[in-house]
Amino acid sequence: MDLLQALLLGLVEGLTEYLPVSSTGHLLVTQRLMGIVENDAANAYAIIIQAGAILAVLGLYRQRVGQMLRGVVGRDGAGFNLAVAIVVGFLPAAVIGAAFDKKIEANLFGVGPIIAAWVVGAIVILALAPWIKRHRAGKPLEELDWRGALVIGFIQCIAMWPGTSRSLVTILGGLLVGLSLPAAVEFAFLLGLLTLTAATAYKSLKIGDGVVAAYGWTAILAGFAMAWVSAALAVKWMVAWLNRHGLSLFAWWRLAAAALAAALLWHA
Repeated sequence: MDLLQALLLGLVEGLTEYLPVSSTGHLLVTQRLMGIVENDAANAYAIIIQAGAILAVLGLYRQRVGQMLRGVVGRDGAGFNLAVAIVVGFLPAAVIGAAFDKKIEANLFGVGPIIAAWVVGAIVILALAPWIKRHRAGKPLEELDWRGALVIGFIQCIAMWPGTSRSLVTILGGLLVGLSLPAAVEFAFLLGLLTLTAATAYKSLKIGDGVVAAYGWTAILAGFAMAWVSAALAVKWMVAWLNRHGLSLFAWWRLAAAALAAALLWHA
């Protein structure tokens, strides 16, 4: 992997991590198009550079994170409730992900399953568009209890199928338990901080040495830095977009990505 490839992968990761289009799917397809061989190191690299996107959201939502930290030490009741909701929402993915990690990578980390997930997700968005529109105005994030968070947590596990999009299913899960669209988006971002941090740490400890040996520190740091910058821009744009529009744009994005990936890989 050369520097240009690392920067491109970081750009793809940052732009798509928090959009409901699946960053993992985009990264894996981009790797194949660039001729990067599919192996454990390549799959782990796609996950490890998520740290840049995590840092971007941590900066953008530092006030909410600070509120949760104050809650943990007993200085903010609402912050404590939100922290509990985040932890509860994370638990299903932690348990199921650890139990089925190898099977998921063996069966779903391929271009075919990713393209299928893009298409299925697009159909779901378009089919639910009227329902999403009706549920834009729901309850604020402060009213989410642990039961609702647990429901969202189980729904988040659907995104273990690369191409599905963790952001998409958690946003839909938030709407399902009664959150407003802005609150569902914010919870998806905050839940992602814990979920993605755990996944990044897990892969780094498990196969980090192999990634460094395969690609070197320069590629890892370049991907991290580009993901950080591009994720910050993408999150700001997405929040502004969803304040005025719905999710339908991302359905067409997913269909276009699926068609483009299929066409390019067919002729590769």
